[in-house]
Amino acid sequence: MTDQEQSATENVSEDNNIENNKEKYIRKIRSFVKREGRMTKRQQTAIDDLWPTMGLDYQEAPLNFEAVFGNNNPVVLEIGFGMGKSLVEMALNAPEKNFLGIEVHGPGVGACLADAGEAGVTNLRVMNHDAVEVLEFMIPDQSLSTFQLYFPDPWHKARHHKRRIVQPAFIENMRPKLAIGGVIHMATDWENYAEHMLEVLQAATHFKNVSSEGDYAPRPDWRPLTKFESRGHRLGHGVWDLLFERIS
Repeated sequence: MTDQEQSATENVSEDNNIENNKEKYIRKIRSFVKREGRMTKRQQTAIDDLWPTMGLDYQEAPLNFEAVFGNNNPVVLEIGFGMGKSLVEMALNAPEKNFLGIEVHGPGVGACLADAGEAGVTNLRVMNHDAVEVLEFMIPDQSLSTFQLYFPDPWHKARHHKRRIVQPAFIENMRPKLAIGGVIHMATDWENYAEHMLEVLQAATHFKNVSSEGDYAPRPDWRPLTKFESRGHRLGHGVWDLLFERIS
């Protein structure tokens, strides 16, 4: 090998290392901060009693939703369900659908399971893990009828906007998981984030806006009105819903 060839090879190797490091850095950026807090006795009891039937452990293998739920009903995936009250209400009101909720906050998972158990909900499963990894490794392609993301962390400081979960790469990775005709439903009470979401979704060529106005949609009946949201309405705060359908 000549000195010139060796130099070129070294440059290619260095470029590859730089790209690999960039990819690792990007993958390390989290859209959430894991705040465990204190688990109440009710929450811990719910996890101990109900996890075997309603909890799903993380694994790098696709889920079989028919086996998980015992039927072939449409599957709704919600990321970041908080304390889970609205998710439990949706599952209770739509027994013809299956719901999978992913949340990194342990007490929230416990609270959701407690409410689901008390309500007698059977069409709900929960996970306590990073949703991006679950989406990548565990959700089969074209297996979801609806993807829900309600009131995600807005990371309102400009220098933190890169941590927002709604980014072009995230939408592109989520797209194949939705069936054709499946819907992305997002909601936020931060106008700047709503504008960001709309911009990202409008640029996603495989989706069309369900809103007749071409921007935001009225809150659909299936998304419960939370106490937090009701209080915001009374104070004059806005909430923006976005509904986009996968067309290809």
